[in-house]
Order: sequence, then structure tokens, then C-alpha cells
Amino acid sequence: MATGTNLRTWFEGRWHEGDVMVMRAADHGSWLGTTVFDGARYFEGIAPDLAAHLDRVNRSAEALMITPSVSTEEMLEIVWEGLKLYPEGTPVYIRPMYWAIEGGDLGIVPKPGATGFTVSLEEIPMAAPEAATTLTTTRFRRPVMEDAVVNAKAGCLYPNNARMLAEARSKGYGNALVADALGNVAETASANVFMVRDGEVFTPIANGTFLAGITRARHIANFRADGVKVHEAVLSFDDFHAADEVFLSGNLNKVTPVTEFDGTHYQVGPMTKRARSLYWDWAHSDAAKGA
Repeated sequence: MATGTNLRTWFEGRWHEGDVMVMRAADHGSWLGTTVFDGARYFEGIAPDLAAHLDRVNRSAEALMITPSVSTEEMLEIVWEGLKLYPEGTPVYIRPMYWAIEGGDLGIVPKPGATGFTVSLEEIPMAAPEAATTLTTTRFRRPVMEDAVVNAKAGCLYPNNARMLAEARSKGYGNALVADALGNVAETASANVFMVRDGEVFTPIANGTFLAGITRARHIANFRADGVKVHEAVLSFDDFHAADEVFLSGNLNKVTPVTEFDGTHYQVGPMTKRARSLYWDWAHSDAAKGA
């Protein structure tokens, strides 16, 4: 089921109206979960960091032992062709995807070169700046490389995220603040996370248990260019209880304010608002157009 509306699907060399069926029952991706994807955003006539997201889906495919079949340059042409099918200014979620079609060794290892590819476009509005969420802890944790393919944006990782989110919702919260294998904060169930203390910004250091996102990196660069101290550090749940502000960073909505973490309440503060303002300024700049 689609998340958005007004779908377009690129498959087998052309764009189709609607949510086209692309995978067969016996495809390796269907029965063994060898799927990867990425997500980019088109809004206000721009698609910030689009090439970086398309680069990453090819790296994710390689990490899952799927052979990438479309170059970044080819994907850029496909995506921009598809975006022209929408009225100007339509907010669109851009999702390129690969899956393995055939299995090799024992049917388990993906067969080299047997790869499916599609791009799905969905109209999804950007969240309002004031749209906030709340956080709680979860008993589920992020895996390590020895347990799962955490260096890929892989569909097989998301059942773990889903149970984190379901547990948080059952407790009356909007999202889960998630620990890594050692019990330190890694991210949330759906996005990277930042906290603010005494006018400085902190985010969990990338330690191989979660994808350090493209939008996360953009916020760090924007803050530092604006003179704000940003620390990538080992952070505990106690650090978040002691924070002045908390916000989430993800491709879908760029900045999501957090107003509570397990009884600790936050204002939507100046640094959260600054993150959004800096991102939008960068996204509409000449520098972003060459990114």
C-alpha cells in the first residue's frame, strides 16, 4: 500500500501511471527480502542532495550483494523525467529501489547481474514546521554489522524499526529513541536525532549500527558553516533528559521538533528553528544546485 497519492512508477524503460506491480512471487527479493531503496525529496521546485541519495542506493545494493544496474547519472535523468509529470510545486517523495531476481549458491546468495530496478514517485506533503513528535525508550535495539546489513538502506532491516515504532505507539508516544548494542543512543525508529545543550548541538557518533543520514550530514555542515559547535559523540538517555532541545533529522520532513522524551518536556527552541531555516536557505542556494 502506498503512503502517498498520485503515484508514478518507472519500470522496464518507461514511466507508468499508478502503483505498478514490479516483483514476482519467485523473485529472490520477494521470498528472501533482498531489497534496498533510498528516499529523496522534491519540493518548492528543488530536489536537494538528489544525486547523493541515488549514489547511496547503488552502495546499498552492493552491500546486500545485489548488482547495481543503473548509474547515478541515468537515475537522475529518469527521476527528473518523472518529476515533470507533476504540476509545478508538487511535493514528491522519490524512491529508487533494487531487488535480487534470482538466487545463486543454494538459492540464498543473490545471483550476480540478476537485478530488478524501479523508481516510485508519490505525492506526499511536507510536514508543517510546527508538526512535532514525542519519544520514549524501546526494548529493541539497533543491530551491529555482525548481525545485519546495517551499512545498507535495506528493506530487511525495517521489521525491527516497525516493532520499535509499534511499541512506542502502544505507550502513547510518537516515536522511539533507540539504543545501540551497548545501550548508547543511536537514532530513532525512523530518523537520526540531534539534541541541544547550552547552545551547542550534539548527535550520536556514527558507529556502524545505523545509517548516518545524508540530511544529518547536511545539518551538521550547515550548523558548522554558521558558527555553531556540533559534537558527534557517545550519548546516553540521561544526556537527552538533560537536553534543552531535541529534534529529528530525516529526508521525509528534514526537521521534526521533539516536545517530550519519557516525561522530559522541551520547547521547540531556537536551534531547532535554526536547523530548519539553515536547511531551507541551503536548499535554495546555488551551492545546493551543484550538490
